[in-house]
Amino acid sequence: MGESIAEATLVKWLKEVGEVIDVDESVVEIATDKVDSDIPSEVKGVLKEKKFSENDVIKIGEIIGVIETDRDDDVNEETEKEIEEESINVPFLESEMEPIISFEKNKNDELEAQSIQNNLAKKFFSPLVKNIAKKENIDAKELEKIPGTGKNGRVTKKDILSYINSRQLNFSQDINLYEDIALGTQDKVIEMSRMAKLTATNMIESKQTSAHVQSFVEADVTDLWNWREKVKNAFQTREGEKLTFTPLFITALIKAIKDFPLLNSSVDGDKIIQKRSINISMATALTDGNLIVPVIHNADHLNLVGLAKAVNDLAYRARNQSLKPEEVQGGTFTITNVGNFGSLMGTPIINQPQVGIVAVGLIRKVPAVIETPEGDFIGIRRKVMLSHTYDHRIINGAMGGNFVKKMADYLYQWDKNLIL
Repeated sequence: MGESIAEATLVKWLKEVGEVIDVDESVVEIATDKVDSDIPSEVKGVLKEKKFSENDVIKIGEIIGVIETDRDDDVNEETEKEIEEESINVPFLESEMEPIISFEKNKNDELEAQSIQNNLAKKFFSPLVKNIAKKENIDAKELEKIPGTGKNGRVTKKDILSYINSRQLNFSQDINLYEDIALGTQDKVIEMSRMAKLTATNMIESKQTSAHVQSFVEADVTDLWNWREKVKNAFQTREGEKLTFTPLFITALIKAIKDFPLLNSSVDGDKIIQKRSINISMATALTDGNLIVPVIHNADHLNLVGLAKAVNDLAYRARNQSLKPEEVQGGTFTITNVGNFGSLMGTPIINQPQVGIVAVGLIRKVPAVIETPEGDFIGIRRKVMLSHTYDHRIINGAMGGNFVKKMADYLYQWDKNLIL
Protein backbone atom coordinates (compact mmCIF):
# COMPACT_ATOMS: atom_id res chain seq x y z
CA MET A 1 0.00 0.00 0.00
CA GLY A 2 3.00 2.34 0.20
CA GLU A 3 5.59 3.23 2.80
CA SER A 4 3.47 5.74 4.72
CA ILE A 5 0.28 3.65 4.82
CA ALA A 6 -0.36 1.81 8.10
CA GLU A 7 -3.97 0.72 7.66
CA ALA A 8 -6.78 0.47 5.14
CA THR A 9 -10.57 0.15 5.17
CA LEU A 10 -12.22 -2.89 3.62
CA VAL A 11 -14.82 -1.34 1.31
CA LYS A 12 -16.38 -4.35 -0.40
CA TRP A 13 -15.89 -8.07 -0.87
CA LEU A 14 -16.01 -8.92 -4.58
CA LYS A 15 -16.21 -12.67 -3.94
CA GLU A 16 -18.33 -14.76 -1.61
CA VAL A 17 -17.22 -17.78 0.43
CA GLY A 18 -17.25 -20.82 -1.83
CA GLU A 19 -16.69 -18.93 -5.06
CA VAL A 20 -13.88 -19.92 -7.42
CA ILE A 21 -11.10 -17.33 -7.85
CA ASP A 22 -8.59 -17.21 -10.70
CA VAL A 23 -5.07 -15.84 -10.55
CA ASP A 24 -5.07 -12.01 -10.71
CA GLU A 25 -8.85 -11.86 -10.23
CA SER A 26 -9.93 -9.09 -7.85
CA VAL A 27 -11.17 -10.37 -4.50
CA VAL A 28 -11.74 -7.29 -2.37
CA GLU A 29 -11.83 -3.49 -2.58
CA ILE A 30 -9.86 -1.46 -0.03
CA ALA A 31 -9.46 2.27 0.59
CA THR A 32 -6.74 4.33 2.25
CA ASP A 33 -6.51 8.08 2.80
CA LYS A 34 -4.56 8.24 -0.46
CA VAL A 35 -6.13 5.85 -2.93
CA ASP A 36 -8.79 3.17 -3.46
CA SER A 37 -7.67 -0.20 -4.87
CA ASP A 38 -8.81 -3.67 -5.85
CA ILE A 39 -6.73 -6.49 -4.35
CA PRO A 40 -6.16 -9.40 -6.76
CA SER A 41 -5.55 -13.01 -5.82
CA GLU A 42 -2.05 -14.40 -6.28
CA VAL A 43 -3.37 -17.95 -6.59
CA LYS A 44 -6.21 -19.95 -8.11
CA GLY A 45 -8.62 -21.53 -5.68
CA VAL A 46 -11.81 -21.17 -3.68
CA LEU A 47 -12.53 -18.44 -1.10
CA LYS A 48 -12.75 -20.37 2.15
CA GLU A 49 -12.97 -17.70 4.84
CA LYS A 50 -13.42 -13.95 5.31
CA LYS A 51 -11.59 -12.68 8.38
CA PHE A 52 -12.89 -9.10 8.16
CA SER A 53 -16.22 -7.50 7.24
CA GLU A 54 -16.93 -4.50 5.05
CA ASN A 55 -15.98 -1.12 6.62
CA ASP A 56 -13.50 -2.79 8.99
CA VAL A 57 -10.17 -0.97 9.39
CA ILE A 58 -7.28 -3.41 8.85
CA LYS A 59 -3.63 -3.00 9.73
CA ILE A 60 -1.09 -3.60 6.99
CA GLY A 61 0.15 -7.21 7.18
CA GLU A 62 -3.02 -8.71 8.65
CA ILE A 63 -4.66 -11.65 6.88
CA ILE A 64 -8.02 -10.62 5.47
CA GLY A 65 -9.12 -13.93 3.98
CA VAL A 66 -8.18 -17.52 3.19
CA ILE A 67 -8.16 -19.06 -0.29
CA GLU A 68 -8.05 -22.86 -0.57
CA THR A 69 -5.89 -24.05 -3.45
CA ASP A 70 -5.41 -27.58 -4.86
CA ARG A 71 -4.83 -29.98 -1.99
CA ASP A 72 -2.07 -31.83 -3.78
CA ASP A 73 0.61 -29.53 -5.13
CA ASP A 74 2.18 -32.56 -6.81
CA VAL A 75 -0.68 -32.53 -9.32
CA ASN A 76 0.63 -29.26 -10.73
CA GLU A 77 4.17 -30.65 -10.76
CA GLU A 78 3.07 -33.75 -12.61
CA THR A 79 1.10 -31.69 -15.10
CA GLU A 80 4.13 -29.53 -15.75
CA LYS A 81 6.34 -32.60 -16.18
CA GLU A 82 3.87 -34.02 -18.70
CA ILE A 83 3.95 -30.77 -20.63
CA GLU A 84 7.73 -30.79 -20.59
CA GLU A 85 7.88 -34.43 -21.69
CA GLU A 86 5.50 -33.68 -24.57
CA SER A 87 7.79 -30.89 -25.74
CA ILE A 88 11.11 -32.61 -25.04
CA ASN A 89 11.83 -33.15 -28.69
CA VAL A 90 10.65 -29.71 -29.77
CA PRO A 91 13.48 -27.16 -29.65
CA PHE A 92 12.92 -23.54 -28.67
CA LEU A 93 12.72 -22.24 -32.21
CA GLU A 94 13.50 -18.63 -33.09
CA SER A 95 9.96 -18.17 -34.39
CA GLU A 96 8.61 -19.17 -30.97
CA MET A 97 10.90 -16.67 -29.27
CA GLU A 98 9.58 -13.64 -31.13
CA PRO A 99 7.05 -12.61 -28.46
CA ILE A 100 9.77 -12.40 -25.78
CA ILE A 101 12.81 -11.34 -27.79
CA SER A 102 13.65 -7.73 -28.51
CA PHE A 103 17.17 -7.44 -29.91
CA GLU A 104 18.45 -4.24 -31.45
CA LYS A 105 20.28 -5.39 -34.53
CA ASN A 106 23.41 -3.32 -34.59
CA LYS A 107 27.10 -4.05 -34.87
CA ASN A 108 27.71 -3.91 -31.12
CA ASP A 109 25.24 -6.56 -29.98
CA GLU A 110 24.82 -8.70 -33.10
CA LEU A 111 27.39 -11.26 -31.95
CA GLU A 112 25.89 -11.38 -28.45
CA ALA A 113 22.38 -11.88 -29.85
CA GLN A 114 23.58 -14.70 -32.08
CA SER A 115 25.28 -16.38 -29.12
CA ILE A 116 22.08 -16.23 -27.07
CA GLN A 117 20.05 -17.60 -29.95
CA ASN A 118 22.47 -20.51 -30.28
CA ASN A 119 22.32 -21.28 -26.56
CA LEU A 120 18.52 -21.09 -26.46
CA ALA A 121 18.24 -23.32 -29.49
CA LYS A 122 19.97 -26.06 -27.49
CA LYS A 123 17.54 -25.76 -24.58
CA PHE A 124 13.97 -26.91 -24.18
CA PHE A 125 11.20 -24.83 -22.59
CA SER A 126 7.67 -25.87 -21.81
CA PRO A 127 4.79 -23.74 -23.12
CA LEU A 128 4.02 -22.86 -19.50
CA VAL A 129 7.51 -21.45 -18.90
CA LYS A 130 7.42 -19.55 -22.18
CA ASN A 131 4.03 -18.04 -21.31
CA ILE A 132 5.26 -16.95 -17.88
CA ALA A 133 8.36 -15.40 -19.45
CA LYS A 134 6.22 -13.51 -21.94
CA LYS A 135 3.85 -12.26 -19.25
CA GLU A 136 6.70 -11.07 -17.02
CA ASN A 137 8.54 -9.36 -19.91
CA ILE A 138 11.57 -11.64 -19.58
CA ASP A 139 13.51 -11.40 -22.82
CA ALA A 140 15.71 -14.10 -24.35
CA LYS A 141 18.92 -12.73 -22.87
CA GLU A 142 17.46 -12.82 -19.36
CA LEU A 143 15.76 -16.18 -19.84
CA GLU A 144 19.02 -17.78 -20.98
CA LYS A 145 20.63 -16.95 -17.62
CA ILE A 146 17.97 -18.60 -15.43
CA PRO A 147 19.40 -21.82 -13.92
CA GLY A 148 17.23 -24.88 -14.47
CA THR A 149 16.65 -27.71 -12.00
CA GLY A 150 14.64 -29.93 -14.33
CA LYS A 151 15.79 -32.83 -16.46
CA ASN A 152 18.89 -31.95 -18.49
CA GLY A 153 18.95 -28.55 -16.84
CA ARG A 154 15.57 -27.48 -18.13
CA VAL A 155 13.89 -24.44 -16.54
CA THR A 156 10.77 -25.50 -14.64
CA LYS A 157 7.83 -23.48 -13.41
CA LYS A 158 9.38 -23.33 -9.94
CA ASP A 159 12.67 -22.11 -11.40
CA ILE A 160 11.16 -19.19 -13.30
CA LEU A 161 8.78 -18.20 -10.47
CA SER A 162 11.66 -18.29 -8.00
CA TYR A 163 13.67 -16.08 -10.34
CA ILE A 164 10.80 -13.60 -10.66
CA ASN A 165 10.39 -13.40 -6.88
CA SER A 166 14.10 -12.77 -6.38
CA ARG A 167 14.06 -10.12 -9.11
CA GLN A 168 11.17 -8.29 -7.41
CA LEU A 169 12.94 -8.56 -4.03
CA ASN A 170 16.13 -7.09 -5.44
CA PHE A 171 14.16 -4.25 -7.03
CA SER A 172 12.44 -3.53 -3.71
CA GLN A 173 15.80 -3.50 -1.91
CA ASP A 174 17.19 -1.12 -4.53
CA ILE A 175 14.25 1.24 -3.97
CA ASN A 176 14.71 1.13 -0.18
CA LEU A 177 18.42 1.81 -0.58
CA TYR A 178 17.66 4.78 -2.80
CA GLU A 179 15.15 6.15 -0.25
CA ASP A 180 17.69 5.75 2.55
CA ILE A 181 20.31 7.63 0.56
CA ALA A 182 17.88 10.34 -0.49
CA LEU A 183 16.64 10.87 3.07
CA GLY A 184 20.03 11.00 4.76
CA THR A 185 20.86 9.95 8.30
CA GLN A 186 20.73 13.50 9.69
CA ASP A 187 17.48 14.55 8.00
CA LYS A 188 14.37 15.17 10.08
CA VAL A 189 10.96 13.82 9.09
CA ILE A 190 8.11 16.13 10.14
CA GLU A 191 4.50 14.99 10.03
CA MET A 192 2.21 17.59 8.49
CA SER A 193 -0.51 18.92 10.76
CA ARG A 194 -4.14 18.40 9.87
CA MET A 195 -4.53 22.06 8.93
CA ALA A 196 -1.41 21.94 6.76
CA LYS A 197 -2.80 18.91 4.93
CA LEU A 198 -6.14 20.65 4.36
CA THR A 199 -4.39 23.79 3.13
CA ALA A 200 -2.24 21.78 0.73
CA THR A 201 -5.28 19.98 -0.65
CA ASN A 202 -7.23 23.22 -1.12
CA MET A 203 -4.33 24.97 -2.84
CA ILE A 204 -3.81 22.12 -5.29
CA GLU A 205 -7.52 21.94 -6.05
CA SER A 206 -7.61 25.70 -6.66
CA LYS A 207 -4.78 25.53 -9.20
CA GLN A 208 -6.57 22.67 -10.95
CA THR A 209 -9.87 24.56 -10.98
CA SER A 210 -9.00 28.15 -11.94
CA ALA A 211 -6.79 29.56 -14.68
CA HIS A 212 -4.49 31.72 -12.52
CA VAL A 213 -3.26 35.03 -14.00
CA GLN A 214 -1.56 37.95 -12.23
CA SER A 215 -1.43 41.72 -12.71
CA PHE A 216 0.88 44.03 -10.73
CA VAL A 217 0.65 47.71 -9.84
CA GLU A 218 2.87 49.93 -7.69
CA ALA A 219 0.77 52.22 -5.50
CA ASP A 220 1.95 55.49 -3.96
CA VAL A 221 0.72 55.47 -0.35
CA THR A 222 2.64 58.47 0.96
CA ASP A 223 -0.47 60.44 1.92
CA LEU A 224 -2.07 57.33 3.40
CA TRP A 225 1.05 56.68 5.50
CA ASN A 226 1.23 60.26 6.77
CA TRP A 227 -2.50 60.32 7.59
CA ARG A 228 -2.26 57.14 9.64
CA GLU A 229 0.78 58.42 11.52
CA LYS A 230 -1.25 61.52 12.42
CA VAL A 231 -4.37 59.74 13.71
CA LYS A 232 -3.25 56.34 15.00
CA ASN A 233 -2.49 57.36 18.61
CA ALA A 234 -5.75 59.27 19.03
CA PHE A 235 -7.64 56.34 17.46
CA GLN A 236 -6.15 53.83 19.90
CA THR A 237 -6.87 56.10 22.87
CA ARG A 238 -10.49 56.63 21.83
CA GLU A 239 -11.39 53.16 20.49
CA GLY A 240 -8.98 50.95 22.41
CA GLU A 241 -7.94 49.47 19.07
CA LYS A 242 -4.82 49.68 16.92
CA LEU A 243 -5.27 51.22 13.51
CA THR A 244 -3.35 48.89 11.22
CA PHE A 245 -2.94 49.23 7.47
CA THR A 246 -5.20 46.24 6.75
CA PRO A 247 -8.56 48.06 7.16
CA LEU A 248 -7.17 50.92 5.08
CA PHE A 249 -6.30 48.60 2.21
CA ILE A 250 -9.68 46.86 2.59
CA THR A 251 -11.41 50.23 2.24
CA ALA A 252 -9.71 50.82 -1.13
CA LEU A 253 -10.41 47.21 -2.14
CA ILE A 254 -14.15 47.55 -1.48
CA LYS A 255 -14.32 50.70 -3.62
CA ALA A 256 -12.56 48.89 -6.50
CA ILE A 257 -14.94 45.91 -6.19
CA LYS A 258 -17.91 48.26 -6.51
CA ASP A 259 -16.35 49.60 -9.73
CA PHE A 260 -15.76 46.04 -11.05
CA PRO A 261 -18.57 43.91 -9.53
CA LEU A 262 -17.70 40.86 -11.65
CA LEU A 263 -14.69 40.34 -9.38
CA ASN A 264 -17.19 39.66 -6.57
CA SER A 265 -18.29 36.38 -8.16
CA SER A 266 -17.90 32.62 -8.24
CA VAL A 267 -18.11 30.11 -11.08
CA ASP A 268 -20.53 27.18 -11.10
CA GLY A 269 -19.92 25.04 -14.18
CA ASP A 270 -20.59 27.35 -17.13
CA LYS A 271 -22.49 29.89 -15.00
CA ILE A 272 -21.18 32.99 -13.21
CA ILE A 273 -22.74 33.82 -9.85
CA GLN A 274 -22.22 37.52 -9.11
CA LYS A 275 -22.59 38.11 -5.38
CA ARG A 276 -24.57 41.01 -3.98
CA SER A 277 -22.87 41.02 -0.57
CA ILE A 278 -19.20 41.99 -0.38
CA ASN A 279 -17.67 39.60 2.15
CA ILE A 280 -13.93 40.19 2.47
CA SER A 281 -11.77 37.19 3.41
CA MET A 282 -8.51 38.22 5.08
CA ALA A 283 -5.68 35.69 5.15
CA THR A 284 -4.29 35.47 8.70
CA ALA A 285 -1.07 33.75 9.71
CA LEU A 286 -1.21 31.68 12.89
CA THR A 287 1.55 31.25 15.45
CA ASP A 288 2.33 27.73 14.16
CA GLY A 289 2.89 29.02 10.62
CA ASN A 290 -0.42 27.78 9.25
CA LEU A 291 -2.97 30.02 7.58
CA ILE A 292 -6.64 30.67 8.25
CA VAL A 293 -8.98 33.01 6.35
CA PRO A 294 -11.71 34.62 8.51
CA VAL A 295 -14.41 36.62 6.73
CA ILE A 296 -15.73 40.15 7.30
CA HIS A 297 -19.35 39.74 6.20
CA ASN A 298 -21.02 42.74 4.53
CA ALA A 299 -17.77 44.64 4.77
CA ASP A 300 -19.13 47.36 2.50
CA HIS A 301 -21.67 48.25 5.21
CA LEU A 302 -18.93 49.14 7.73
CA ASN A 303 -17.16 52.45 8.06
CA LEU A 304 -13.41 52.61 8.68
CA VAL A 305 -13.81 52.33 12.46
CA GLY A 306 -16.02 49.27 12.04
CA LEU A 307 -13.56 47.67 9.63
CA ALA A 308 -10.65 48.29 12.01
CA LYS A 309 -12.53 46.67 14.89
CA ALA A 310 -13.61 43.71 12.74
CA VAL A 311 -10.07 43.12 11.46
CA ASN A 312 -8.54 43.23 14.93
CA ASP A 313 -11.23 41.01 16.44
CA LEU A 314 -11.04 38.32 13.78
CA ALA A 315 -7.23 38.32 13.76
CA TYR A 316 -7.10 38.00 17.55
CA ARG A 317 -9.62 35.16 17.72
CA ALA A 318 -8.03 33.41 14.76
CA ARG A 319 -4.70 33.24 16.60
CA ASN A 320 -6.49 32.02 19.73
CA GLN A 321 -8.47 29.40 17.80
CA SER A 322 -11.83 30.80 18.89
CA LEU A 323 -13.41 31.54 15.51
CA LYS A 324 -16.92 30.29 14.81
CA PRO A 325 -17.52 28.09 11.74
CA GLU A 326 -19.59 30.76 9.99
CA GLU A 327 -16.73 33.25 10.40
CA VAL A 328 -14.52 31.33 7.97
CA GLN A 329 -17.23 30.78 5.36
CA GLY A 330 -18.99 32.82 2.71
CA GLY A 331 -16.12 35.04 1.56
CA THR A 332 -16.46 36.65 -1.88
CA PHE A 333 -12.97 38.18 -2.31
CA THR A 334 -9.69 37.75 -0.42
CA ILE A 335 -6.89 40.08 0.61
CA THR A 336 -3.54 38.99 2.07
CA ASN A 337 -0.77 41.19 3.43
CA VAL A 338 2.53 39.54 2.51
CA GLY A 339 4.35 42.74 3.45
CA ASN A 340 3.99 41.69 7.09
CA PHE A 341 6.70 39.12 6.38
CA GLY A 342 8.99 41.53 4.53
CA SER A 343 7.94 40.41 1.03
CA LEU A 344 7.89 43.06 -1.70
CA MET A 345 4.99 41.26 -3.38
CA GLY A 346 3.40 37.85 -3.75
CA THR A 347 1.38 35.76 -6.18
CA PRO A 348 -1.23 34.10 -3.95
CA ILE A 349 -3.50 31.24 -4.95
CA ILE A 350 -7.20 31.96 -5.41
CA ASN A 351 -9.39 31.08 -2.44
CA GLN A 352 -12.08 28.89 -4.04
CA PRO A 353 -14.83 29.40 -5.05
CA GLN A 354 -13.82 33.07 -5.39
CA VAL A 355 -12.32 34.46 -8.59
CA GLY A 356 -9.77 36.95 -7.24
CA ILE A 357 -7.26 37.69 -4.47
CA VAL A 358 -5.07 40.74 -3.84
CA ALA A 359 -1.68 40.57 -2.12
CA VAL A 360 -0.26 43.72 -0.50
CA GLY A 361 3.52 43.93 -0.31
CA LEU A 362 5.98 45.80 1.92
CA ILE A 363 5.62 49.57 2.12
CA ARG A 364 9.00 51.13 1.27
CA LYS A 365 10.55 54.54 0.91
CA VAL A 366 11.76 54.84 -2.70
CA PRO A 367 13.01 57.65 -4.97
CA ALA A 368 10.31 58.69 -7.40
CA VAL A 369 9.67 61.27 -10.12
CA ILE A 370 7.17 63.83 -8.86
CA GLU A 371 5.34 65.83 -11.50
CA THR A 372 4.32 69.45 -10.80
CA PRO A 373 3.15 72.41 -12.94
CA GLU A 374 6.58 73.92 -12.36
CA GLY A 375 8.38 70.78 -13.58
CA ASP A 376 9.43 67.29 -12.49
CA PHE A 377 11.76 66.51 -9.61
CA ILE A 378 12.99 63.48 -7.64
CA GLY A 379 11.54 62.96 -4.20
CA ILE A 380 11.15 60.27 -1.53
CA ARG A 381 7.78 58.51 -1.62
CA ARG A 382 6.29 55.55 0.18
CA LYS A 383 5.16 52.90 -2.26
CA VAL A 384 3.75 49.37 -2.16
CA MET A 385 3.32 46.62 -4.74
CA LEU A 386 -0.18 45.26 -5.24
CA SER A 387 -0.56 41.93 -7.03
CA HIS A 388 -3.93 40.74 -8.26
CA THR A 389 -4.41 37.03 -8.98
CA TYR A 390 -7.64 36.33 -10.84
CA ASP A 391 -9.50 33.53 -12.58
CA HIS A 392 -8.86 33.97 -16.29
CA ARG A 393 -11.88 31.83 -17.13
CA ILE A 394 -14.14 34.85 -16.58
CA ILE A 395 -11.80 37.79 -15.80
CA ASN A 396 -9.78 39.00 -18.79
CA GLY A 397 -6.46 40.80 -18.52
CA ALA A 398 -7.94 44.25 -19.08
CA MET A 399 -10.41 43.92 -16.23
CA GLY A 400 -7.92 42.22 -13.91
CA GLY A 401 -5.33 44.93 -14.51
CA ASN A 402 -7.75 47.88 -14.35
CA PHE A 403 -9.23 46.54 -11.12
CA VAL A 404 -5.96 46.54 -9.20
CA LYS A 405 -4.99 49.86 -10.81
CA LYS A 406 -8.24 51.33 -9.48
CA MET A 407 -7.42 50.07 -6.00
CA ALA A 408 -3.99 51.73 -6.26
CA ASP A 409 -5.66 54.99 -7.33
CA TYR A 410 -7.91 54.97 -4.27
CA LEU A 411 -4.87 54.48 -2.02
CA TYR A 412 -3.00 57.30 -3.75
CA GLN A 413 -5.99 59.64 -3.50
CA TRP A 414 -6.49 59.03 0.20
CA ASP A 415 -8.18 61.98 1.94
CA LYS A 416 -5.51 63.51 4.16
CA ASN A 417 -8.18 65.44 6.04
CA LEU A 418 -10.33 62.40 6.86
CA ILE A 419 -11.67 62.54 10.43
CA LEU A 420 -12.54 59.27 12.17
